[in-house]
Amino acid sequence: MDALSVKAVAVELGVSPTALYRYVDGRWALEQLVGESILAELTLTDDPSHGIERHLLSFALQLRAFTHVHPGIASYLQTLFPRGDSGRRVLADEVAALVRRGYAPDAAIVVCGAVASMTIALAASEEVSIAAEKEDADGLDRERLSAVTHLAVDDRLGPAHLALPQFARPEYVRLLLTGAIRGLVHVAPPGRPVHEIVADLAATGEEL
Repeated sequence: MDALSVKAVAVELGVSPTALYRYVDGRWALEQLVGESILAELTLTDDPSHGIERHLLSFALQLRAFTHVHPGIASYLQTLFPRGDSGRRVLADEVAALVRRGYAPDAAIVVCGAVASMTIALAASEEVSIAAEKEDADGLDRERLSAVTHLAVDDRLGPAHLALPQFARPEYVRLLLTGAIRGLVHVAPPGRPVHEIVADLAATGEEL
């Protein structure tokens, strides 16, 4: 997905881009064709023993792992989801898993959509970092070292920064997703109607 274009596919097939347009209606159609074929490989495992928070974390981590194996799919998902049958199947499976845990279908769409959006955005940002590192690894390392060095000597941030524990990337991702999921489930627990969730959030926004 990360190297996909009409021209690249035409070159690979040994045909002209014009000939390819007889089969796909431009970049969007080509992207959907390839993206949906990749998503067809995604099977989410649902452990019935998992409670809501643990299930949503597992869903998020499975989705993130899938994007790592298929570079570019995170950007595809971030642009518009679901676009086709494979995407709708993934969404329907996750909605069904939440319905089994007490959510109404509309609330389940909101909850799994929120978790998926966070996860996809995180995966897409990681794709950008990986691409930048491939393009200029030495330059990126220099910039990282410079940022950390300046942070360490900052009177306002340095002491707190130096006291922070060292998180490996997988641990940091789990921390980030777990905190977000707990907050989401607190606001949108099973059995609560969507209109109540929205009204509560609107009232909270007005208070702020």
